[in-house]
Amino acid sequence: MKRLLLTVAILSVTASALARPMTFDDLYGMPRSGDARISPDSKHFAFVLTTTDPKANTRESHIWIMNTDGTGARQLTQGTSGESSPRWSADGNSLLFLTSRKDETQVWRLPLEGGEAYLASSIPTGVSEFALSPNGGELLAVTRVFPDCTTDSCNRARAADQSKNPSAPRLIDHLLYRHYIRWDDGQVNRLVVQALDNGARHELSTGPYNAPTVVLGGGTDYAFSPDGAEVCFAMSTDSVPAIRVDNNLYTIPTSGGSPARITDLAGLEGDPIYSPDGRYISFLSARRPGYESDQRDIILYDRKTKAMTNLTDKFDRSVGEYQWAPNGEELYFLAIEHGFNMIWRIEVESHTIELLAGDAVYDGLQVSPDGDFLIVNRTVSTEPRELYRYDLGSGKLTRLTHFTEKITSELDLSLPQEFWFRGAQGDSVHGFLTLPPHFDSTRKYPFVLLIHGGPQWCWLGDFNYYGWNTQLVATQGYVVAQIDPHGSTGYGVEFQDYVSGNWGKGDYEDLMKGVDFLIKRHPVIDSARMGALGRSYGGFMTNWICGHTNRFRCLITIDGTYNHVSDYGATDELWFPEWEYKGTPWTNAAEYARSSPSTYAANFKTPTMVIHGQKDYRLDLSEGLQMFTALQRQGVPSQLLYFPDEGHNISKLPNLRWVYERQFEWLARWLKP
Repeated sequence: MKRLLLTVAILSVTASALARPMTFDDLYGMPRSGDARISPDSKHFAFVLTTTDPKANTRESHIWIMNTDGTGARQLTQGTSGESSPRWSADGNSLLFLTSRKDETQVWRLPLEGGEAYLASSIPTGVSEFALSPNGGELLAVTRVFPDCTTDSCNRARAADQSKNPSAPRLIDHLLYRHYIRWDDGQVNRLVVQALDNGARHELSTGPYNAPTVVLGGGTDYAFSPDGAEVCFAMSTDSVPAIRVDNNLYTIPTSGGSPARITDLAGLEGDPIYSPDGRYISFLSARRPGYESDQRDIILYDRKTKAMTNLTDKFDRSVGEYQWAPNGEELYFLAIEHGFNMIWRIEVESHTIELLAGDAVYDGLQVSPDGDFLIVNRTVSTEPRELYRYDLGSGKLTRLTHFTEKITSELDLSLPQEFWFRGAQGDSVHGFLTLPPHFDSTRKYPFVLLIHGGPQWCWLGDFNYYGWNTQLVATQGYVVAQIDPHGSTGYGVEFQDYVSGNWGKGDYEDLMKGVDFLIKRHPVIDSARMGALGRSYGGFMTNWICGHTNRFRCLITIDGTYNHVSDYGATDELWFPEWEYKGTPWTNAAEYARSSPSTYAANFKTPTMVIHGQKDYRLDLSEGLQMFTALQRQGVPSQLLYFPDEGHNISKLPNLRWVYERQFEWLARWLKP
């Protein structure tokens, strides 16, 4: 933790006189491949390819198939409603997938030897996710139902009534009445088992709770046992889920019955997977209740002895996706370290952990049934996500898809420089610096600081869509910095934990020291023309900067907190402020006041653009309105960019184009001659 790396590792800077700067249409017109699934014989894999036309505001997702040696790519589906979630049948002769070709989203089946796709599921309330039993005879589907409805007709009638009268008044008597961008409509997740031969189905979960959970759930919170006789799933039965984070794991016979709770730990449990021999159920666990960003460990639950073993208790990083090796002796997993999501392997018996690939940002981890290779998505800052094969014997990495290659070959993209500097408490702090296209080392450039959300997140060295695409910002003629202050993930538990109860202290110090370091190290940065942009927690930090320094010429704050007390009364997930500010506004009023940007509003002088969406229930619209009001009332140049149809993330293409254009106009107004 106390190491000090004062050298800057410059990876490379690529520029070509023939290449052109990237545009918004280039960025959002990139095809995206993912959700790869390998065939039972390990010879083929299916995946989803999503293509977008930003000008026409259209997006299509279809299923493709390819040989695992990288040959023979071809499109399998082309329905007008699109397709997703390809899953192989047990014999490898067909693919099942989700599509809404007939009103409700259902599971369809496509024979690979010829013939048209046909309907495989018949669940009246639709299917949002599904898994196939190991023998391929049954599917386990997730659907949404009204818990007090006992018939399909009741569910259909209730849903129809809600759609006819969306403005009907609501009478609420519980917390978590809205979540992220949606109000609670009274429905819950329900697990349904359906036989594929005769369509017979039955509900596996019952009662008023979401099964699988919808609050802080994992990647897939349900799984079949290897013999298909049992299902494990994550569920919270907490009476006040808004203030606690406590998902547990349950098992239930596939034929039906009463669920049995197998975990009773204090925090989060999720992502259950049975070991290949069925002896264990592995899962991810975050041990501290109320702390949503706590480190995730891989736990093994012995189904015979009921004993639990933490495989990663000596690993000071948080585990993300993971998969069993077919031999049951190892697991492969992803974990972020120093800005890259890396591939790791752990031995079950010895708990020995080995880094396999740490050169990029990986996701979508899949292990071949023969145990010889992995298929993963891979991206770096100059290369959008593509599918790769990693051979476990040789360590060879092979690119399988090339859908973005034509577009990127035309673009002048700059590979960021990594840097480290001494931050708060003497700790080493990491960041990325991206130079603009056609960089000229003899001139001065305006500087832009991007601040990530979380705070327990980090900047990744990927071709990112989170917040801002770094390349697109640099293309506007800016030197762009991304710094991971205290609180960021990928640097150990101690570094991450520091920020809780300390917002605006060491994290702010890190950012300011990082800017100082870069100005000193890179004379091309014009310290008189600097801007800072932040989203979510980064929006808080931008508001905080506004009240604590005038060194920036302009600021852009997106979905940020202005007043922690008012935010507490409107946010959906109360466990977050109670953990981060160490109590409630009435039990720790001093900390809520100290860490609220509103406390320092009298110091606001920097021109600021405020961006917020009406449907943001994580950080209510009123936070943005209060910030804008404080700026306007004091005569500080400011603009409010309001989206009536967006939440805590701008997702619609026309709105994305609009927000980029308005931000670039604001930056140019204050940072360019």
